[in-house]
Amino acid sequence: MFQLPFPLHDANASAGGKDLGDLPEWDLSDLYTAEDAPELKRDLDWLEEACASFATDYEGNLAGLDAKGLLDCVLRNEKINQVAGRIMSYAGLRYYQQTTDSGRAKFMSDMQEKITDYTTPLVFFTLELNKLPDAHLADLLDQDPDLARYKPVFDRIRAMKPYQLSDEMEKFLHDLGVVGDAWERMFDETIAGLEFEVDGETLTIEGTLNLLTDPDRAKREAGARELAEVLGNNIRTFARVHNTQVKEKEVLDRWRGMETPQTGRHLSNHVEPEVVEALRNAVVEAYPKLSHRYYELKRKWLGLDVMQVWDRNAPLPMEDPKIVDWAQAEDIVMEAYSAFDPRMGDIAKPFFTKGWIDAGVKPGKAPGAFAHPTVTNVHPYVMLNYLGKPRDVMTLAHELGHGVHQVLAADQGEMLSSTPLTLAETASVFGEMLTFRKMLDKAKTQAERKVLLAGKVEDMINTVVRQIAFYDFECKLHEARRSGELTPDDINALWMSVQAESLGPAFEYMEGYETFWAYIPHFVHSPFYVYAYAFGDGLVNALYAVYAEGEEGFEDKYFDMLKAGGSKHHKELLAPFGLDASDPAFWDKGLSMISDMIDELEAME
Repeated sequence: MFQLPFPLHDANASAGGKDLGDLPEWDLSDLYTAEDAPELKRDLDWLEEACASFATDYEGNLAGLDAKGLLDCVLRNEKINQVAGRIMSYAGLRYYQQTTDSGRAKFMSDMQEKITDYTTPLVFFTLELNKLPDAHLADLLDQDPDLARYKPVFDRIRAMKPYQLSDEMEKFLHDLGVVGDAWERMFDETIAGLEFEVDGETLTIEGTLNLLTDPDRAKREAGARELAEVLGNNIRTFARVHNTQVKEKEVLDRWRGMETPQTGRHLSNHVEPEVVEALRNAVVEAYPKLSHRYYELKRKWLGLDVMQVWDRNAPLPMEDPKIVDWAQAEDIVMEAYSAFDPRMGDIAKPFFTKGWIDAGVKPGKAPGAFAHPTVTNVHPYVMLNYLGKPRDVMTLAHELGHGVHQVLAADQGEMLSSTPLTLAETASVFGEMLTFRKMLDKAKTQAERKVLLAGKVEDMINTVVRQIAFYDFECKLHEARRSGELTPDDINALWMSVQAESLGPAFEYMEGYETFWAYIPHFVHSPFYVYAYAFGDGLVNALYAVYAEGEEGFEDKYFDMLKAGGSKHHKELLAPFGLDASDPAFWDKGLSMISDMIDELEAME
């Protein structure tokens, strides 16, 4: 019930070991000081009693509450969420610092089990809330402005009302959820246990994927071929996991009466299907002027007749392999944030000075990067694996953007602070764009500007084009599974049907590339999650275009948007900027920014 964000794997991360300066580590004492801290025991005891008394007081009684009674109920539920979230934040963050520590793993598992046990009796809350007649709930909201503040929460919960089953069936499905979790764990453990032999060295999947960004083309090819070999040897297991997960989702969706496999994701993202379709269509139509055009440029820069899949994330030949130490990275990002608005710099500063960032690469530390909001009465924590590449500076800017957003939204409280996935990337991508523009302005040579521009375009293509191709693959996968079991070859064919279309004619595809769907975790953990990346990037590009045009009062409007957290729909949030995500022209505005950068790169040739 209370989960940390799934760590985002940075496909371009690499092993370091260079002198990067004094890299900060987390100080988690703002959550708890130790596993056996008396405050932690106090909160666990409180949580057990609070959940039990909540169920006793309210189960079967929601329909009879007046406005004040319902507000008290909501506030008690919010406090339960806050205490449970604090405990799981502490357990999860400690675990991510050292995933190989069996003690930390056991502690996190024990805490998750306790909290699941304590909170299971609360399943009734959303079920009963959805049984309240619309007119009755509207009347209660009219009576109490403090209760009316929670209307966005009620709206999100009640969006599931048409798809809700009987109380008994809902409790059964809640208990059955551990079965789906077991398949996810099987996927994770299988991926983590894979071994790849490259040039006499045994690597994990992270180390092998990292080879795909190596300057040495022979190493990139060796990594790609070993990935294909090992994934191919295990493809029946991955096909079984996907077949089972997709079938389970199809059964649940059918029982609930969901119109499409994507409906549940759209509801949780609080976004209309037609808006996602407008995004998807705009990106697919733009493939020729974006990815096809860029990869043709990259093919020339690399001096190749044709690109292979192991060249997609290759460093550019004119790239300077310079190292940016931690102090420089902090200066670059802080300067960019403060130049936009000093308030943003003030919010960002404590992350560097108070132990809110864990930056170093350490044995057993989780890969990738993320910002975790913890709970609204503490503060966010940022995790990085900082290696001193210019790209790592952008990752710092990205995660710090999440952190600033989470700090600003915290005043909304536990139930209204978190944004849907489609809006969660707004401040992070905007912070990254501010930092990129600052670095671009400081470029001393044409070659340096070219590398920065190309790197940004490549990141945007990976975020927009690649993720929409992933989304199309998932749509095809779920549709095909409805007709029966899919063989590995069936899934391979679906994967290849979207790859050539999105990447373009600059590429050839080696034998074995058809299995590369198997290692993407989002397909298993979070079906249809991937379009949120493209949504966030497109939204920020359109937003930044408004900023670049000199919109009056932009900074204040931007801060108001972040402070709103999850209390407003995307239409309300974007309206002050004159933007509307349901308008196809909105997405074209964002995609044009990428196209303009490619124009500049072509003009440099």
